[in-house]
Parts: sequence; structure tokens; C-alpha cells
Amino acid sequence: MKTLILKKQVIKIFQKFGLSKGHALISANALINAELVGAYGHGLSRLKMYCDRISKKVINAKPKIKIKKISQSVSHIDANNSIGFVAADLGIKTAIKHAQKTGIGMVAIKGSGHYGLSGYYAEQAVKKNLVTMIYTNAPPAVAPHGALKSLFGTNPICFATPTGSKIPFILDTSISMINRGKIRVAARNNQKIPEGVALDKFGKPTNDAKKALEGVQLPIAGFRGSGLAWMVDILSGVITGGNHAGRVKDPFDDFSGPQNIGHLFITFKANLFQKNYNQRIKDNIKTIKKLPKIKEVKEIMYPGQNKFYRYKKNIKKEISLPNIIKQDLETLIS
Repeated sequence: MKTLILKKQVIKIFQKFGLSKGHALISANALINAELVGAYGHGLSRLKMYCDRISKKVINAKPKIKIKKISQSVSHIDANNSIGFVAADLGIKTAIKHAQKTGIGMVAIKGSGHYGLSGYYAEQAVKKNLVTMIYTNAPPAVAPHGALKSLFGTNPICFATPTGSKIPFILDTSISMINRGKIRVAARNNQKIPEGVALDKFGKPTNDAKKALEGVQLPIAGFRGSGLAWMVDILSGVITGGNHAGRVKDPFDDFSGPQNIGHLFITFKANLFQKNYNQRIKDNIKTIKKLPKIKEVKEIMYPGQNKFYRYKKNIKKEISLPNIIKQDLETLIS
């Protein structure tokens, strides 16, 4: 399906479920971007879930978002249980505005929901020549080191910087061995997941996606990954006023109330400390790319390159949708 036609359909669906035209556009843009960069677990596979949550009034379709300005560089946003895309879009734009004015911006958000890809928002800041760090927590999926029960979310960590070229450096990674969206997509399509990324509810290793969703996901780097997940839970949950310590509700299965996810956006001018930052980052990347390569490796890639190339390739062609997503669209439109 052509990208523009698909986006119009998604906007129409969100408006049908009560979002304003502006909020529907923001949400549709984020979902379509996820499809174009190949992050299907954060794309249209989640559209029905968002609509279900709006219908059950655990996402506020008409939020009254409040911004509290703490200083010239810092703001705190109460998103009033809005759809996460809208809260995050406002958050990154506010952080950008602060950084452009004072050199640094920090925005904490509470009362939000799942917002898709952190890198999507980070890229907006990078285009303004800002270095960016973004943290958000998520529903329980990962067991803390030494625990038998999942409590931490996959808790993405995002760092992005201008590179002096058209391809930004964007590290957008969860602290789990595999992001939960990929497991959900695999479960819907009856596909296997890689070995060594999850345990079933009995604590046994599994490559069955459905059993993985019932069990726990494994963190990257053992206890170190567990520590990073804990850090993100504090930064995005405890500090912001959002839910934390396993209290974020699963968006697919728990409709007992809003998620109240927290986000933290930090931005600052790339040349804040070194005026020749662009020259220095170019030298950094060039030096690393010149290193001797493993036989099968053609180029040492930095985070963000692959997604940039996928987007550039996919934007030129129609988006291919699995039948199950087509069925979701038809049902939601009708």
C-alpha cells in the first residue's frame, strides 16, 4: 500500500476513535515511521491496541495536557493519560526549545503511554544540532537480577548526536535481549524467537514467542543489564511521577486503568563545550570506521545507519502489510 494512502487511513481511524486531527496526524506519523525503518513491533501491529485502549477510556482521547515550567531549561508535563505519541512529541519539542534558548533542555513527563520508537523523537532534536538522551519505562517483562519474577520493562535507552553528515548517530536499544514488540509480532504470526532471549513461566529457556510472553525476557549483559533497567525505571518513573517498580500496565492485556508511563528527555547543543564538535565527531567516526574489519564485514556501522538506509529504501516503495494487519485496518475503518 502506498505510504500516503496508508497514513490517511491511520489518521481516519484515530479520528474515528476520538483523537483530534492534529493528534491523529502525530500518532500516524510515528507509526508509519516505524514501518519505514523496519521496526514492525512498534508499527501498525499496535494500532488495534491503541484503539482498544481509547475505546475503554484508559487512553484519554481529549487530554488536557499541562506544562509546568520549572526554569528556563526545565519543564514538567502532565500528559493527562494522552496517547503516548502526543505526549512524547510535545516533550521533545519543549526540550528542543529549551536547549535552543539556554543550551540545555530537560523535560519530564508523567501520565503518558507507549510512544513507539525513542529514536524517532531523538532524530527531531539531532536535526536541530542537539545531542539527545531519552529514557522511558515499560510494563513488566524482565526479571531483576536474582529475582524469579519479571518487574522491569524492556526500558529503552536512547542516545543521539549529529555526525556532521546527513546520517545521525542514534542508539535506540532496549535493555532486554530482544524488544517485546518483536516477540508480540512473532506470537501473532506463529513464528519462533531466537534462542537465549527468554524463559517460559517455569523458568526454562524457550524460543516459543507465546510462552516467552507468559514468562520473562532476559536482560542484556546479565546483572549489568538489570542495573541499566533499574536506572531507567528511576529516571523515567520515580523522577517524573510516572508509574514504576512494575506498576506500568500491559497495554495489550490490562485495561484496568491508564499506564501512566514516564519519559525523560534531555537535550543540549552539540557545540556547548567544544565549538568544533562537528569536526571532532567526524574524526571519531572516521577513526573507528578505518579499523581492520572481520572478513565478512564490509563496513563498520554506527548506530542509526541501518535504519537510515532502510528508511531511504522503503520510502520509495509501497509498504507491505501482513494479512493480519490488513484485517485490523479493515475492521477499524469499518
